[in-house]
Amino acid sequence: MLKNYFKIAIAVLKRRKFFTFISLFGISFTLTVLIVLTAFIDKVVGDDYPDKKRDRSLYITSIEEIGKDSHSSSPPSYYFLNRYAASLKTPEKITLFSGFSGTNTYINNKKIAINYKYTDANYWEILEYKFLEGKPYTRQQIDNGERVAVISADMKKEYFGDVASVVGKYIEADNIKYKVSGVVKNLPITSYLLYSDIYLPFTVAKRDYKHKAYLGDCMAILLAPSKRDVSKMHTEYEQVVSKVPMENGQFTSIFSHASSYIEGYVDTGNEKSSGVTIALSVIGGFVFLFMLLPTLNLVNINITRIMERSSEIGVRKAFGASSRTLVYQFIVENIILTLLGGLIGIVLSLIALYLINNANLIPNLDLTINFTVLFCGLLVCLIFGLLSGVYPAWRMSKLNVVTALKAQ
Repeated sequence: MLKNYFKIAIAVLKRRKFFTFISLFGISFTLTVLIVLTAFIDKVVGDDYPDKKRDRSLYITSIEEIGKDSHSSSPPSYYFLNRYAASLKTPEKITLFSGFSGTNTYINNKKIAINYKYTDANYWEILEYKFLEGKPYTRQQIDNGERVAVISADMKKEYFGDVASVVGKYIEADNIKYKVSGVVKNLPITSYLLYSDIYLPFTVAKRDYKHKAYLGDCMAILLAPSKRDVSKMHTEYEQVVSKVPMENGQFTSIFSHASSYIEGYVDTGNEKSSGVTIALSVIGGFVFLFMLLPTLNLVNINITRIMERSSEIGVRKAFGASSRTLVYQFIVENIILTLLGGLIGIVLSLIALYLINNANLIPNLDLTINFTVLFCGLLVCLIFGLLSGVYPAWRMSKLNVVTALKAQ
């Protein structure tokens, strides 16, 4: 039966080539955009380099202070995290690090933009950066205030050129020279929590990173001994924050949470506004609106196709075909159409991803199609087939036999 439906569907597609082209184009183009979007989200959310222990880690990325007539939010300060987060008993290890900041340097009269961030020694123990050469700076070097740095592979190439090794050489940033201790594999800027060109010890920071304020520009990762301890670690941090005294009496409430990577990634710093909810709403709204127009167009085209086949429908009904059988046939035919469009869309997606990766629009962000992305693509095809096929098939099933035959 399905084989016959497939033959009929192919014959119908060949009958009106222009309508077929419009249908397949709408399906394949929509699917291409959605697959590229899914590949981007999957890469940003699913890539676990260098935080491969993400499943037993919690991230502290913001703090919010609320007063009667004021409201402030930002990443926490080093002081706040070192005093309260570092006092937790559950975590196996805790690392404090700053967000990345930008500066410029010059070499051979060439200006180079550099992003840098400060870390502690635990940063290199919790996170598993791939060292292409050298090693991270040590706790002793940090305590001694030595001007040492870990740099990215891209920064090595841009600053030093094509040389075999740069360990022991000096790189200048913000008019200060740092001795390179290691070179790590690049991170895309979309991994903004951990991304940087140069990683430096806190103790070489120009600014007073120990200032006694709660708001600052630091973040923390709490590493639990096991997955089972993550919830315990979360609860302990919530309890500690609830007992934090109000800073200078200016605020009446303080909120800060130890969250999963995804929650920390989209954290808004607003207790009343969930970053996850906003992200899901934006993505869901975009997908819905982007699918709505081609679906409506496909519905109209399918109705036109079905009305053209009214005589066929009338004959089949006259010979005893039930409305249920006809509805099933037309839905299957439409799913076959959308699957063909889906195959074209997957091919176009591969081409689009290849062009995007080669264009290097976001350095070091390599988008690929994996099983998750393919599953989403097939799911979109199925939804397309059902949404754009059910209503036209229902309209067809309501055709009166005599009226359908008169249309011949």
